[in-house]
Amino acid sequence: MLAYNEVVPRKVILHDGEPYEVMTSHVFRKQQRKPVNATKLKSLLTGRVVEHSFAVSDKVDEADMTKKPVKFIYEQKGEFWFHPEGKPAERFTISADVIGNQKQWMKPNDTYNVRVFTNDDDEELIIGVDLPIKMDLKVKESAPAVKGNTSSGALKAAILETGATLYVPLFINEGDSVTINTDTGEYVGRADKA
Repeated sequence: MLAYNEVVPRKVILHDGEPYEVMTSHVFRKQQRKPVNATKLKSLLTGRVVEHSFAVSDKVDEADMTKKPVKFIYEQKGEFWFHPEGKPAERFTISADVIGNQKQWMKPNDTYNVRVFTNDDDEELIIGVDLPIKMDLKVKESAPAVKGNTSSGALKAAILETGATLYVPLFINEGDSVTINTDTGEYVGRADKA
């Protein structure tokens, strides 16, 4: 159980029987009244965002969440195929709706953590895939830099090995590895060459 002021961003709580991730929270007091925690919550099942205020007397259940490592095999017709780590015979699919924008960064044969929600009937539902915040991906296609067009901050489009398009500095060439931020979808830097 969480107190009203422990409902903070990145926590996953039960609200109306569903798991919600806390996006924002702000504890404040209006004049002579008791403090409240105004939050913005995102449903992990449907994706809808709701606003809710928790009073001092409110107690909130934390959602029963676990993470399991799975290996991404391939994507076909909007279905993403995975298998549990070390058990290739136990294949299962996750729909593109559950994966969301993360799909543009996922590479076959890489291992990722899936978020699993256990409901009141002890059913396990996969509600998301957690990617590392920073990932290194290889540039598959990129236009060469034009001499004289190297003003600071100039960017060009590059297609990565996963098929995603990313804007990178002019000095990045085909075959280079770049580090990207999977939350914002932005270029972070050139990956170290091993």
